[in-house]
Amino acid sequence: MSEPVIHIVPVTLPEGVNLVFGQAHFIKTVEDLYEALVGSSPYLRFGVAFCEASGPRLVRRAGNDPDLVAGAVEHATAVGAGHSFVVLLRDGFPVNVLNQVKAVPEVCRIFCATANPVQVLVAETDQGRGVLGVVDGASPLGVETEEDERARRALLRDIGYKC
Repeated sequence: MSEPVIHIVPVTLPEGVNLVFGQAHFIKTVEDLYEALVGSSPYLRFGVAFCEASGPRLVRRAGNDPDLVAGAVEHATAVGAGHSFVVLLRDGFPVNVLNQVKAVPEVCRIFCATANPVQVLVAETDQGRGVLGVVDGASPLGVETEEDERARRALLRDIGYKC
């Protein structure tokens, strides 16, 4: 057996697009994720891609926005890890769909839900590829001040997430 190789796979998102990246375990994942997302909001635009780990080992896809479906397929193909999935969202945020996604019976884990640039750390062995984790955004530059805290609280109220 050869030594495993670690790949860093970048996921760069277009302006206004969010990502949910996770792992699931069954071919019907793509349909169940579609149903969970389409039922979450009439305004949500999304694309889903799921990497099969056995059988024909295809990247399965679904969604209601062709560009987001194509983007999800592109990122899922680049990661290439069996049973991983990519959801790209527009006109909605992960916080609005994350519970529905996590409630899909096939979903095993969520690696990240973000609008930040992401790097997926992928191990490749003779058997295939697996996700080790993700780098989500950049490292902190400091600790929030009282003014930063006031601004955070105001933002959450301005966008309707807190009263």
